[in-house]
Amino acid sequence: MQLKRVVVSGLGALTPIGNTVPEYWKGLVNGESGSERITRFDASKFKTKFACEVKNFDPAAFFDRKEIKKYDLYTQFALVAAAEAIKDSGMLEHCDLERVGVIWASGIGGISTFAEELKNFYSGDGTPRFNPFFIPKMISDIAAGQISIKFGLKGPNYATVSACASSSNSIIDAFNYIRLGQADAFVAGGSEAAINESGIGGFNSMQALSTNNDNFKTASRPFDKDRDGFVIGEGGGGLILEEYEHAVKRGAHIYAEVVGGGMSADAYHLTASHPEGDGAYRAMKAALNDAGITYDRIDYINVHGTSTPVGDPSEIKAIVRLFEEHAYKLNISSTKSMTGHLLGAAGAIEAIASILAMKHGVVPPTINHFTDDPAIDNKVNLTFNKAQKRDVRYALSNTFGFGGHNTSIIFKNFKQ
Repeated sequence: MQLKRVVVSGLGALTPIGNTVPEYWKGLVNGESGSERITRFDASKFKTKFACEVKNFDPAAFFDRKEIKKYDLYTQFALVAAAEAIKDSGMLEHCDLERVGVIWASGIGGISTFAEELKNFYSGDGTPRFNPFFIPKMISDIAAGQISIKFGLKGPNYATVSACASSSNSIIDAFNYIRLGQADAFVAGGSEAAINESGIGGFNSMQALSTNNDNFKTASRPFDKDRDGFVIGEGGGGLILEEYEHAVKRGAHIYAEVVGGGMSADAYHLTASHPEGDGAYRAMKAALNDAGITYDRIDYINVHGTSTPVGDPSEIKAIVRLFEEHAYKLNISSTKSMTGHLLGAAGAIEAIASILAMKHGVVPPTINHFTDDPAIDNKVNLTFNKAQKRDVRYALSNTFGFGGHNTSIIFKNFKQ
């Protein structure tokens, strides 16, 4: 069976450094930090008092009052990012909507709704008074369903949940459905909205978050010697994946081609990555094999790079092991240094960053680097502090999740 080619024909992003794709890209190139004091709740008693929140987001600008009551914030983010991607693609007027699907991810789903409902129950007299929208607002698949309903998309529809690898899994699944001929296009991506008491408190209890409250603007510092944990972010990212001939026939603008996806499991630890990056190595290798290219074709890797003591060096070890001497010719960067870690939405916005790096010939930086870490190979170009111009033929995007889930996706520059 001849597999079909798959391209990206639309992008949408709602992030801590920009509420549209152009704003997001500008923030990336300029090395902006999205980290600020938490405004969503009173964090004064929490170990971490800062996060990368989406700025200036007004739900009323996108939804009527009844809709707002039905949507958790993560679903609102999903619908806004998906709408931008769909509009950008211009596909609705040219597609058989029964062959357009939605695979939308979230690592946690409606955690704010869940926490609020329980808070209301326990602050009352014990009489069960729950919002009738409690369950459909909270469940992790509902954003995919709401996107489908909003735009009349009747193809395959579901959510992928693999912690911080979730939206990369959604992209890989969509890629596979299309190249097997089972759909013409997909809205793929993810959203997350976990900046609340439960999210911050839960990650604090694991000692996963940075507590650098005095230097919150620069607290997300992947690969820096003094990193002390990740900075949580929120938002959403959407991509329109489309069968190549279908896109060409309708005259679509094509950003990039999706050429490979790899997945693996660490089978090692509940939350920590393998110290030698074993699972990361195998996911990247699988993606290269799927794409049918050699490692020396890759020019840029958007790494998982969360700013954690164990995770950062393990990923670099995996890259050096797989790419050998070519590892020192790559540009590597962690855009989480700017956006924070969007958990289940990370893979989507980082895939967009990878695609735009190819489109514009600019690699976004890893900001907030001050001190080299002797545990990390200093010959690797981690694109510290300033964007670098580079002709990118192929870009690889890594995302890894609690539970040992590893994903790697390879995009090809459509102009090459």
